Amino acid sequence: MVKSQTAKDPYDILGVTRKATADEIRAAYRKLAKLHHPDLNPGKPDAEAAFKELTAANALLSDPEQRTRFDSGEIDAHGNERAPERDFYRDFGDDVRQTKYRPDQRYRASQGNGAGQDFDPADLDSIFAQAFADHDARRFKTPGADAYYSLRISFLDAVNGATRRVSLPDGRTLDVSVPAGVKDGQVLRLKGQGRQGYGDDTADTSLKGDALITITIAPHPFFHRDGNDVLLELPVTLKEAVLGAKVEVPTPKGMVSLQIPPNSSSGSRLRLKGRGIAGGHQYVTLKLMLPTEAEPELAQFLETWIPRHPVDPRKGMVTT
Repeated sequence: MVKSQTAKDPYDILGVTRKATADEIRAAYRKLAKLHHPDLNPGKPDAEAAFKELTAANALLSDPEQRTRFDSGEIDAHGNERAPERDFYRDFGDDVRQTKYRPDQRYRASQGNGAGQDFDPADLDSIFAQAFADHDARRFKTPGADAYYSLRISFLDAVNGATRRVSLPDGRTLDVSVPAGVKDGQVLRLKGQGRQGYGDDTADTSLKGDALITITIAPHPFFHRDGNDVLLELPVTLKEAVLGAKVEVPTPKGMVSLQIPPNSSSGSRLRLKGRGIAGGHQYVTLKLMLPTEAEPELAQFLETWIPRHPVDPRKGMVTT
């Protein structure tokens, strides 16, 4: 007999307690997913297996309904329905008393109402056959298990939304609509795109499980996300910083004009209102870039230049 493997507890997989909040579960998943992601562990099947376990655990616990059903024992760690327990003997009597079996002997079972009823030992076959038939009938409409996938998208697709295609192991493909503002580690649920339910018509998707797709966002060369704000470090020349300038700045939705005030220091932070995510803003931090080649005229000017308002940029930087 082949023993079925018991699924690991999703709380243990993520390393959180059963009282963990949704934010704590999300944080635990992100930390472990980045550690075990297949893209960061090429050729390591153990990392891939661990990542799949993490994804499945996060998908179950990040869904409030699924988490509640798991905690109450209605589904297992794979999201499968647990078969309801049934005491077969109570269907036929509260107490079965039997003596040493003799081929010509019939047994007497006490019914719930106290009355006795004779039956032949051979009747046990039909009793258990009926019991298991009822059990199979209950399983006939058991919903299929959820299927778990991972989808890696670009930073701009995460900010602006996109439609991306996912290839399934059975050869099918799914067009996944990625909503604008999706977060790294967020799980998208596609109803009826999971595994087939037991006993149902293959043309009927009403009993199919769902497809749970964990989003992984690739880092961008110069954009970074902070909540619903977008951060950008913008290189500027010495002339632009001193005299001020109007420059073109990239945003997730395209280029916009930005006015740099005169005498802007490196590290100055400017805001592009509403250019972030879902009403957030884009913050531009200036980074002063000095010439990489010799500039004799600039050097000669600085040698003779006497500031009208001298400042000490290192004032207060002393060891006490």
